[in-house]
Amino acid sequence: MSVDVTPVRGRRDLRAFVELPFHLHSNAPHWVPPLKLERFLHLSPRANVFFERGDAQLFLARRNGRVCGRISAHVDHALNRHQDNRWGLFGFLELVDDPEVCSALFEGAAAWLRARGRDRIVGPMDFTMNDEVGVLIEGFELDPMVRQPWQPPYYAQRIEEAGLGKAVDLLMWHLMVDDLPKALPVIWEMAEKLEPEHGITIRKMSRRRLRSDLDAFAEVYNAAWADNWGFVPYSKKDLDGYWAELLLVFDRNWFMVAEKDGETVGMAITVPDVNQVLRKMDGSLLPLGWWHYLRKGRTVDRVRVGFLGVKPEYQHAGVAAGLYVEHFNMAQTTPQSGGEMGWILETNEAMNRGMETMGGRVVKRYRIFEREL
Repeated sequence: MSVDVTPVRGRRDLRAFVELPFHLHSNAPHWVPPLKLERFLHLSPRANVFFERGDAQLFLARRNGRVCGRISAHVDHALNRHQDNRWGLFGFLELVDDPEVCSALFEGAAAWLRARGRDRIVGPMDFTMNDEVGVLIEGFELDPMVRQPWQPPYYAQRIEEAGLGKAVDLLMWHLMVDDLPKALPVIWEMAEKLEPEHGITIRKMSRRRLRSDLDAFAEVYNAAWADNWGFVPYSKKDLDGYWAELLLVFDRNWFMVAEKDGETVGMAITVPDVNQVLRKMDGSLLPLGWWHYLRKGRTVDRVRVGFLGVKPEYQHAGVAAGLYVEHFNMAQTTPQSGGEMGWILETNEAMNRGMETMGGRVVKRYRIFEREL
């Protein structure tokens, strides 16, 4: 039977879109079911700030009336303006192991993007580079952490068969408190000089000041990440949405600010891995999902370092080393004894060297694909 790809229309289609990965991966030991309510909100133009700057269309693939794949095609106007390109994006890719299904999904997404003047299809990203992004190509035997996708090995193969090639790889580095003896002594030497020689101190964020701290975070992010592949600066509306998300996972031990004379010069936002809780919730708050979430402090024993950056003019002062050491200190005194750092672009030599000096090792690799339209 041929494959039909059609736009998502109405609640029934949207429900099928959200539930497809549950049908595909429910027996996969390392797949973590997302909270369905959160997925509906993420896809909602009324709830997701992405739709303030972008347009999107969701698609379903069916064979003989049965859903067998999904994909989004979307345009991020902020990315196009900042990067001065005409990229179109894809995301939310899920499919059965069938080359015909994959090809049909990409043709449907590509046609929608061509009609809007795009000259390249790039992804996956759901919807931006700060959401779930990439296709897993190494680390299938590991559980994904918060905002990390997990896909079976055939996904990358089918995407390549559909004519897409590598754009860039994203690396996840693993660090544990047990790695402390592997870290180079220079890290501790630089951290010890941070305050006496440079007047820079590290403090923890508070829930009350979190929104104002995110304004300072945006200054660091927009400066430190400016040369990154696919970079888009944070806007005020982006930060409002990010603040609402962070309130749900805030842990004062892991949200750090480096300051000099009242100026924020560096920052780290490290998030407890709520995927460990989501696994128990099985996609729903009811009947006992809410109970597992409220008890997350007893479940979560690892973190994901999502953002750690320093303003360029202070990168010589050892601010990153100070933040690294503070993470090791927290790993010795909290239930979270380690976790993963990233993603980090494979081309970011400075950050990858930093992870090596801390005794880290690459445990997952995600790939962004692209194809001319």
